[in-house]
Formats: sequence, C-alpha cells, structure tokens
Amino acid sequence: MPNLEDKRNASRTLFGLYGTGGCAREVMPFVLCSLKQAKELVAQESIFFIETNPDRTFVNNYSVISEDSFFVFPEARRLFNIAIADSRTREKLANRCITRGAEPITLQDPTARIFESKVNDIGIGGIFCAYSVVTTNVKIGKFFHLNVHAYVAHDCIIGDFVTFAPNAHCNGNVQIHNHAYIGASAVIKQGTPNKPLIIGEGAIVGMGAVVTRDVAPYTTVVGNPARVLRTQSRE
Repeated sequence: MPNLEDKRNASRTLFGLYGTGGCAREVMPFVLCSLKQAKELVAQESIFFIETNPDRTFVNNYSVISEDSFFVFPEARRLFNIAIADSRTREKLANRCITRGAEPITLQDPTARIFESKVNDIGIGGIFCAYSVVTTNVKIGKFFHLNVHAYVAHDCIIGDFVTFAPNAHCNGNVQIHNHAYIGASAVIKQGTPNKPLIIGEGAIVGMGAVVTRDVAPYTTVVGNPARVLRTQSRE
C-alpha cells in the first residue's frame, strides 16, 4: 500500500477511479486531461485506482488504494468515477461514494465528440472513450459508458447506468432504459418521433446484433435481425 502520509499534501483535491480491469486501464490515460478540461487542479500523484480489497500496490504506474483509504485523506474535495462495466455494481458504488461526500465527474477522451452541448442533456459521471460520438438533441442519464468508436445519434433518450460496448451504434429516436447493455458492434435501428424504438430496462443486446424492433425489459437478444435468446430475472 502506498505511503498515504506522503500524499496528503500533494493536492487539495483527489481523484479515484474505481476498478483496475481492462475498462479502468483504458480510461485512466485520459483522466488527467479530463480533469484539466474541467478546470480541476489535481496532481498526477493524487490520482488513484480504487478497489474494495486491493491485491496490488500499483497498476500502470498509478497507486491502487482501498475505498476506505480514499476517504481517510483529509483533503477538502474527492472526485471519482467508476470504470466497471457491471451497471448494478456501478450504481452501488456511486451511491456509496456520493453518500460519503465524494463528487462524480465526467471523463471524456480528447478524441470523443459531443456535439451541440447546449441542446444535449448529459447526466453526471459519464465516461466517453476515444472516438465516441454523441450528436444532437440527446438526453443521457447518469454514469453512462460510451466505449471506443460507439455513438448515440439524434433525439435519443438514454437512462441511468447504461453501457455501450466498443463500436455500438444507436441511431436516432431510440429510447434505452436504465441498466441496459449494448454489446460490441451492435446496431440499433432508427425509430421515429412518433414511435421511438425502445430497449427496456436491464435488457442486453448481444455483440453484433442488429435490433429492428423493441426489446423487452430484462431480455437478451442476439443475431441479425435480433431475436430473443433468454429472459433474465429482474434484480
């Protein structure tokens, strides 16, 4: 475990990124840039990976600390985000951190594009990875993950704790409810203003699926065109 005493005076603000898996290690390289863009003055040595029970001290030259250690620091502010794909875990961690006084911050790779910021409504704690795109008149909930080369097109409504895997394509007039997961290279057909295509809460769209009709809550669909593979229990 790092010497926490040595780091307590490094900055008045700390940042912690939950997770040390592939997702977190892909996100960490643009954390410092995102913090600067948000005008948050956080020294690099005050940026940490966070795990509940760390089994190592460093990952990719960043210290790994426990959640309890993160909240031991006496600094005035703690910023955080959660690079964990499982949306239920993401929700539990987010609620716990906010309750303990930490502030969520959105992370955006320099190559990610969010157009028409004045007409888009994007919730707290999002992660927008390299070459991802959000176009116009889009509403996105909190702690959304938009992975590499994925996009959300015009007039879509995305719920809380939704995950888009790499290269997932969501065309216009689509509504995706809380905790849905859109797999890598999946394509969601465009809806219409009068009849948006709907992906239900907790639904899973499999890798490479082509969705041409609504997907019921807590249902997994696969294939082209997408068909029901199974229905999972509601959590």
